[in-house]
Amino acid sequence: MPSHARLSEPLDPATTVLLTVECQQGVVGPDSALPELARAARASGALANVARLVAAAHERGVQVVHALAERRPDGRGANRNARLFRAAERLPVQQLAGTSAVRVAAPIEVTEEDLVVRRLHGLSPIQGTDVDALLRNLGCRTLVVTGVSANVAIPNAVFDAVNRGYTVVVPADAIAGVPADYTPAMIRHTLALVATVATTDEVLGALSGPRRTRLTPG
Repeated sequence: MPSHARLSEPLDPATTVLLTVECQQGVVGPDSALPELARAARASGALANVARLVAAAHERGVQVVHALAERRPDGRGANRNARLFRAAERLPVQQLAGTSAVRVAAPIEVTEEDLVVRRLHGLSPIQGTDVDALLRNLGCRTLVVTGVSANVAIPNAVFDAVNRGYTVVVPADAIAGVPADYTPAMIRHTLALVATVATTDEVLGALSGPRRTRLTPG
């Protein structure tokens, strides 16, 4: 098994986008529908590391995209073709559109320059959402993927991004899943085959070059 690849060159703020996946109150917050996952995200330091990466992205002018999962109160358009979806319908906390459950969770800060993409269906933050079109319009070449869960949404995001031609960087200490020992195994044996696996500190150190200049309407 090959060892984890490491960042070998700086991340250009002009062509790098930071993606946070399902870092929402109803998933990783104190009143999570998935308390075991929320505890893992906080106890491991993953959520704090996502917040560090977002803060650095704001400082360096790197575009941040927050991918959130939600559902309508009537459930229209939501998947029911897998055990995971049916179980989610019975959870005491629902990721309902317009509620606090689908707001980005602390300590992550959201600025007006961030893009927030919400999906009503599926497992992936990219497939069937606006994320790919937004990345292309932003001139993205490298996508840094963070958040939860290492079980489902994160691998979906990584595979979908790689299939669409993006270079993917995964800060291993900025993603979380359950059980805790599953995440490093999945990273080593799966994500490391298709993405550059690094640490949060390595990604922060690689963010260099001139601050991205944002275009304003004329």
